[in-house]
Amino acid sequence: MTQLQINGQTKDVNVPDEMPILWVLRDELGMTGTKFGCGMALCGACTVHIDGTPVRSCLTPVSVATGRQLSTIEGMEADPVGRAVQASWVTNNVAQCGYCQAGQIMTAVSLLKATPNPTEQQIADAMSGNICRCGTYPRILAAIQQAAARLAQGGKQ
Repeated sequence: MTQLQINGQTKDVNVPDEMPILWVLRDELGMTGTKFGCGMALCGACTVHIDGTPVRSCLTPVSVATGRQLSTIEGMEADPVGRAVQASWVTNNVAQCGYCQAGQIMTAVSLLKATPNPTEQQIADAMSGNICRCGTYPRILAAIQQAAARLAQGGKQ
């Protein structure tokens, strides 16, 4: 039995240590917000946080998350930075097909926690591992800049 701390809650799962976090979340726990994209940790659709650091859950074994804080897109509503990013995503109509957006948001949240007022280049560098087939990159940039501004003003819109 593996015990995980996911979005502030303890979850017990009976899975092999080498099972990727993605499949534990989706298949064992029914948490389908984290998406399967490429299966090779190249596209970013499966991004989650372990102790605040973005990781690709499609290849990261569940054993890596044991005893650590795992955060998913489902937990971002309870996170002030997550709320600001999600609100900016809506305001800027970032999502087109929406498939990559959970991973995009998770990466953006991690960026803003590490770098509250990022430059365009810092945003581009941080987001470079997340692929959007629809090409909404200009809207993603605008949303991250807007979220940073909101957070700098104490979360006000």
